[in-house]
Amino acid sequence: MTATSTVVLVHGAFLDASGWWPVVLRLLDAGHRVLAPAVVGRSFHGDCDYIRAFVERVDGEVLLVGHGYGAAVITVAGEANNVTGLLFIAGFALDRGESIDELCSLFAPTEASAHLAPALFPDDGGTVRTELTVAPDRFAHLLAEGLPSDESGVLAVSQRPIADSVFAERALQAAWRTKPSWGVVATEDRMVDPQVQRFGYRRAGCRTVMALDGPHLVMQTHAADIVGLIDGILREVATHG
Repeated sequence: MTATSTVVLVHGAFLDASGWWPVVLRLLDAGHRVLAPAVVGRSFHGDCDYIRAFVERVDGEVLLVGHGYGAAVITVAGEANNVTGLLFIAGFALDRGESIDELCSLFAPTEASAHLAPALFPDDGGTVRTELTVAPDRFAHLLAEGLPSDESGVLAVSQRPIADSVFAERALQAAWRTKPSWGVVATEDRMVDPQVQRFGYRRAGCRTVMALDGPHLVMQTHAADIVGLIDGILREVATHG
């Protein structure tokens, strides 16, 4: 990975790509090439295929970064040949053949599981399916503790719903088996159990695991730390591979 590598940031559930703004701002200021694509959240396999195709269009090497659900997506999409490293942030580092539901079932339910609001929606084929959002009045507590209340309020009412079926779809690949990886644990995460994060990162053999005293949206509360880690990863892989 060279100084001209592109950092591709993949957002998680209940957010869109704008959730990366504090990280994008700092990376751009530091002169890095950055892209933050959106995922639809209707099909896990569809999101993985889309992000892989997106990455393969990038000219040159890619550091693929995923937050929350996006970490599961990069686990599969990271098989793209130009991906030279994976960074999981407060997320699911799945193994091949494993679903998010299966990984989470190894641990106690999180506080957030009781505050997911289901709603019906018609898919492109007319089939009625279920999507999930976080109850807006619980969003700040569950995902964004430490953010200014006006910022968390905007995020709470502008959530991108996610189909409940994505959590049962199995990962077809585990890119960390052949690519170096790193992890960030959000120790105060009420959405993705920090134990789930640590378990996945340990199994993936992450070179470094950084623990940050922050919520699920740790990339907003601790953006400078995340960017510092990304800088270090880019230098490490450029030097040592």
